[in-house]
Amino acid sequence: MIEPLFWLGLSILLVATSLTAVLVAAIPALQELARAARSAEKLFDTLSRELPPTLNAIRMTSLEITDLTDDVSEGVKSASQVVKQVDQSLETAKKQAQNVQISTISVLVGVKAAWKTFTRQKPVRRNTALHPHEQNKQLKIKN
Repeated sequence: MIEPLFWLGLSILLVATSLTAVLVAAIPALQELARAARSAEKLFDTLSRELPPTLNAIRMTSLEITDLTDDVSEGVKSASQVVKQVDQSLETAKKQAQNVQISTISVLVGVKAAWKTFTRQKPVRRNTALHPHEQNKQLKIKN
């Protein structure tokens, strides 16, 4: 009967020794695991403190960029309208310049014709008035 108790005691001793060896080997690993858990906890705390303001700042930046994009878009539309107005003004000025040119040519032609008419030598007119005795003859013929 001693033999089974011996083997039982020996196996309990070996199990206890193995458990002690495992615990001795596991203590540094568990300490590192505890340090990693504390570091992770600090990281999560930092993230929970810093992430919402950062996300809010990113959101605000996005809104500001959208506003700036809208402003730039409105500026481009306004510049486009100004360019169209300038083009229309140039076309109007071009038409008016053509009208002035035509009017100037017309005035010059008129002045030239008036000058020719004014400076032309007057033709010598025949005296169509008949002498009084010839007028009587014509009166008699008409009757």
